[in-house]
Amino acid sequence: MASEPARTEPESIAPAVSEWFVAHGRDLPWRRPGFSAWGTLVSEFMLQQTPVVRVIPRLEAWLLRWPTPADLSASPSGDAVRAWDRLGYPRRALNLHAAAVAITERHGGVVPHDVDELLALPGVGDYTARAVAVFAYGRRHPVVDVNIRRVIARAVVGDGEPGPARTKIDLAAMEAILPPDDEGARRANVAIMELGALVCTARSPKCEACPIATQCAWRLAGYPPFEGKRAPVQKKFEGSDRQVRGLIMAELRASDIPVTQPEIESVWPDAAQRDRALAGLLRDGLVIRSAESTEAYTLPA
Repeated sequence: MASEPARTEPESIAPAVSEWFVAHGRDLPWRRPGFSAWGTLVSEFMLQQTPVVRVIPRLEAWLLRWPTPADLSASPSGDAVRAWDRLGYPRRALNLHAAAVAITERHGGVVPHDVDELLALPGVGDYTARAVAVFAYGRRHPVVDVNIRRVIARAVVGDGEPGPARTKIDLAAMEAILPPDDEGARRANVAIMELGALVCTARSPKCEACPIATQCAWRLAGYPPFEGKRAPVQKKFEGSDRQVRGLIMAELRASDIPVTQPEIESVWPDAAQRDRALAGLLRDGLVIRSAESTEAYTLPA
């Protein structure tokens, strides 16, 4: 009778990965003692689909200019969009400004620690709410991003890829891994996230450096190919509407006066795509028509 494949118990992962993290985790600003909850919230907005190396200098400049939610809420939203510069997805800047206004008006300028209150802020989704509650305030919640999902898929389930996100299932899987105490759970969240970012990477996992290599269900099974449903692949940036939107935004950020229609037309040759991108920016509130002319555009006031 054939023996069943070895199974990794979820709760056995956290101790080894947390110990590894203490020795190998990156020194990032938002992980340092005393880093503010506001700074954590800003960093989470910036880190959405943007590499860490690009976020760090922009985050430091942002917090130097707007060290509290009240400071940002007192500035025009257009200043936030301009300061966002080339981080991409500039609607995040508008959402962050709106969140700062809400925090100032509803919470006395203090970032809330409750997940439901955080979820009520503009632009804050489940991951960001949990990340702020856990990493800024030390509350015990499972936090799940793509790196954590990949580690769980490989180490616990035995799949080479995590497949599409399934919030309830993913959170339950991470909950099963977390230690019962708040600090142990906080460290396990960040440690497993870091393991996925540095070691258990999507394309070239460094199994020889992994602290749970001997427990990994995928490795023990001989790295079987993934046969499940794959997560959607992000469309190419070059030639996309996103690229055109970025070019228009760059033109507006570089100008202190309204940008005219001919200047907008100069940034991209395809008129239909350019008009579609501009219409989307106007609809999202990232660009407004100038009060002086309907054929000129500025960042929001």
